[in-house]
Amino acid sequence: MSEAKLINRQLYLNRALMFRDTDLIKVITGVRRCGKSSLLKLIHSTIEAEAIKGRVIALINLESKSCPIKTEDELYHYFRNKISQTGRTYIFIDEPQRIEGWQTAVNAMRVDFDCDIYLTGSNAYLLSSELSTYLSGRYVEVKMLPLALCEYLDFCKLSFDEGSSATISAEGKPILFDEVFKRYLTYGGMPAIATLATTQEEHSTYMAGVYDAVMTRDIMNRERQKNQSKITNPMLLERIVSFLGDNVGNQLSINSVANTLVSSGAKTTNKTVDSYVTALNEAYLFYKAERYDLHGKAILSTYPKEYIVDLGIRAYLNGYRSTDFGRLLENAVYLQLLYKGWRVHGGKLYNKEIDFVAIKDGRIVYIQVTDEMFSESTRQRELAPLQSIKDAHEKIVVVRQGSYEADIDGIKIVSARDFFLDAWS
Repeated sequence: MSEAKLINRQLYLNRALMFRDTDLIKVITGVRRCGKSSLLKLIHSTIEAEAIKGRVIALINLESKSCPIKTEDELYHYFRNKISQTGRTYIFIDEPQRIEGWQTAVNAMRVDFDCDIYLTGSNAYLLSSELSTYLSGRYVEVKMLPLALCEYLDFCKLSFDEGSSATISAEGKPILFDEVFKRYLTYGGMPAIATLATTQEEHSTYMAGVYDAVMTRDIMNRERQKNQSKITNPMLLERIVSFLGDNVGNQLSINSVANTLVSSGAKTTNKTVDSYVTALNEAYLFYKAERYDLHGKAILSTYPKEYIVDLGIRAYLNGYRSTDFGRLLENAVYLQLLYKGWRVHGGKLYNKEIDFVAIKDGRIVYIQVTDEMFSESTRQRELAPLQSIKDAHEKIVVVRQGSYEADIDGIKIVSARDFFLDAWS
């Protein structure tokens, strides 16, 4: 991303600086090209702008070909030679997993230097095994996603007034919210191509590079480095990606995925499929939403849902089909809830399914998502699961098309515009 595109993503900046100047290492995680490196630069710029004498700020990208560092000892000594003698040193390391043993070097810096450390990582294995082993609770994770809709509008230099369905672009052209939102649902929110001028050809070319980087560098190569050889069949991996992309929001079982693949000619097993899906989750390409049993008040281990991290990747893989907006909307609602810091599950109450149970700071919201509720049968289908819940927690239906009563039997009907621009809460 060029410096001209270094737009302030304030929510993530606030989260990253929440534990500034503490012993905790700040680890920014997320899928490739979602903006982690730019966030490092934003943190760097924020601290640098304070212009406090004696401070040293040191940043290195370990994936750059110009980077001279090859070993953990070289990594440690590189920063030791930059340590301030009169103040605190701020250390920024982009994608450290390229260096074998980097964890040992980072932990030694934390112990030996008066420093504040910020890292990025494109694979959850960085935290689940490597980092936690050496730091045992001495880090905090800043989970980063591609652009939320509000950020996408900032990148496109658009602003919709409260209650307004249209705005004027920088070129003086009228822009409807629905048009921008449909574009967002199709092209997703990768920061480098977040403009209204991006063509489908440009988007496809860019997403091919993103997809290849995730599949080869964060899954195939990562697994080889772990010496576990879990991911050995790239064609099978791609078929699983395609299956999950087609079925975002559907309840899944590893058995059903494996059976579907076998029936279409693939040679695989339940164990193999489970390993591949786990690798896709670890690379942040898909996010798993486990089901929550509202009656038993317990997380269920069966039939989770998988959501893709960016709808632009799905469009690229599926050939930009302009259908199925209900499924796209559900995926986008899930990502928006994650962006705002909610813990999100699918909901189950006896034989009824609720799209989402969102929990944050003691607040619980039950959410249904639908593209429209024009017919009475559709309206009843979406309302019935929420009407069956007898507790007093909030219940809402997020709908993209049409206007409806604001409240039906205590259930709030929220337009997509209000939901994504925070007017609902």
